[in-house]
Amino acid sequence: MKNWMAAAACAAGIALAATACSSGSGSSSTAAPAASSATASSPAAAQTSGAPSSSAAAMTVGLVAVSGIPGKFLASSQGRTMYLFEADKGGMSACSGACAAAWPPVTAAAMPMAGSGVEQSLLGTIKRSDGTEQVTYNGHPLYYFAADTGAGTAKGQGAKAFGAGWYVVNAKGAKIDTD
Repeated sequence: MKNWMAAAACAAGIALAATACSSGSGSSSTAAPAASSATASSPAAAQTSGAPSSSAAAMTVGLVAVSGIPGKFLASSQGRTMYLFEADKGGMSACSGACAAAWPPVTAAAMPMAGSGVEQSLLGTIKRSDGTEQVTYNGHPLYYFAADTGAGTAKGQGAKAFGAGWYVVNAKGAKIDTD
């Protein structure tokens, strides 16, 4: 647990440093490392970073499976795992600042599209305080985890950070609890 907390703190520090270094560049988005391909979805364009996208193409939310977690759970078409935060209430995000650096919100410029096994009717968005549209599923705002190193990783599963638990989300919109 201490190693995970150290990794989360390190990821948050790196994200904050990167944000601070890029603030004078005039660009409002940051590049994320390229993710390898995954089994998650469709040919529609997908957003692979927690940073706002200037693309008008809708992201696609699909399902993936990872060893150690029962069943399939939500991921971008690039295979990035999506999480819910138990501290979020009433469909609103309780994660900002350092929390959002470690757990970047999944944002989209247009209504997200459902990939195979995902229900379109459960997908939506909410407006964050910074004006970006955060993707929701079954009313839960969705997040990536900065320490996930690429497609098919879910290092944040079951983590307790920023006052509550973080869990992957199944196709019905409920957390998968492996605690």
